[in-house]
Amino acid sequence: MFGTTPQSPTRLLPLCALLAALCAIPAIAQDQTPPGQVTGAKMLGHPSWFKESFLDLPEDVGEAAESGKHVILVMEMNGCPYCYKMIQENFATAPYRDFIQEHFDVIALNTKGDREVAVTEEMSMSEKELAELYQVRFTPTVVFLDASNRPVARVSGYRNLDDFKVVLDYVHERAYLEQTLNDYAAAKRPTEVYSFREHPQIQSIDDLAAVADRPLALLFEDVACVACDALHDGHLADPEIREILKGLTLVRLDTRSETAIIDPMGNATTPKALAESLGIQYTPSIVLFDRGREIARIESMLYRYHFGGVLEYVAGRHYERYPDSPFDYIDVKTAELTAAGKNVSIADE
Repeated sequence: MFGTTPQSPTRLLPLCALLAALCAIPAIAQDQTPPGQVTGAKMLGHPSWFKESFLDLPEDVGEAAESGKHVILVMEMNGCPYCYKMIQENFATAPYRDFIQEHFDVIALNTKGDREVAVTEEMSMSEKELAELYQVRFTPTVVFLDASNRPVARVSGYRNLDDFKVVLDYVHERAYLEQTLNDYAAAKRPTEVYSFREHPQIQSIDDLAAVADRPLALLFEDVACVACDALHDGHLADPEIREILKGLTLVRLDTRSETAIIDPMGNATTPKALAESLGIQYTPSIVLFDRGREIARIESMLYRYHFGGVLEYVAGRHYERYPDSPFDYIDVKTAELTAAGKNVSIADE
């Protein structure tokens, strides 16, 4: 149910050509879809109150600052189902949409687009070049700019309503001047809303460096996690996902725990310190290691097809053949399935 943003060369990952090609695919009922098709692409639309920008960011930032606002850049891609979900749920119909309009100017950009964007008074580039500048490798990516045209927060992938509101509050209150988003979020939501769930494939292991027989999947959760129940009720209960997990050693870590452990690289640490060192800003997140190094991670919403594909990428060590991105592997898998006459749905809705 969430998205991937790995940390080394494979940490920030493109959705590749898959979603870009999907923008021309009509939404057809599953029972009417001819065999060998990819379905689930969503055509994007924006609320009327999104800013009609001339794509001059210094000017946009200046206008926003005069009104006491921040600028939000929504960096998206045509056909992206995650972009569609976020625009609809977190902006168009969000219970706090009036709050967004009051305190933010929202500008939509196409990560594959060719429109010219003035990034500073001296530098201009295309939308797709700007996406590279901001290291956007997953859509949607939401970048928050302060009055100095400086990124002060970002969200890679879909966030549920509660978690996204925390980021909005963090930026609006200018808490970024004093603390990290992680510290702010922990203080903002101290309430226990989640009890750690049992799962037959979760193992309790303190020495993570000793896991050598198969790749390691670290599931980061905490008691304030509002999406963890959905993960357990959804993907982690799915028989196909459980079959893929047989190729991984699954270990859960509490991001608030101070219990002594050995991390996958052999260092003495705690789950809390490890989460901080890995830059975990969202729970649940899954970080996938093999042979002592991070290969990929899932830290926002992914539908089942992509969720399973990222796990397969590491469990089957397909990263050795496709080192740049799990979506390179997923693209090949999709092509093989559709060539064999099987339909592939990239969205669960």
